[in-house]
Amino acid sequence: MKENIILTKSYEFAVNSLKSVRILDKSIENYVLVKQFIRAATSIGANIEESQGGESKKDFVHKLNISYKEAKECKYWIRLIKGSQLKNDNDIKIFDSLLKDADELCRILYKIINNSKS
Repeated sequence: MKENIILTKSYEFAVNSLKSVRILDKSIENYVLVKQFIRAATSIGANIEESQGGESKKDFVHKLNISYKEAKECKYWIRLIKGSQLKNDNDIKIFDSLLKDADELCRILYKIINNSKS
């Protein structure tokens, strides 16, 4: 069976996101940021997975649109975490990598959504 790149990449993004937040301290403000970020990061793949069983093309596109919006939201949370919490160069590199991955997910999802509307 052929690998579904968007399913694989969204799953890896969720796993990497969960692992990355372990480096943050356990302050109250980080709790709020991490909770929002992880909800969005794990929602991307969940909605993509759900889209695979869509009842119609419209349902398929709707679920992917949700994933796209969640990926855009992740970019915001990552930038906020980087700007307000990170000082160590290695930690910044981890979140830079996540930001790059979120951007890649956005670009792939955007292309799939536009091609599906045609």
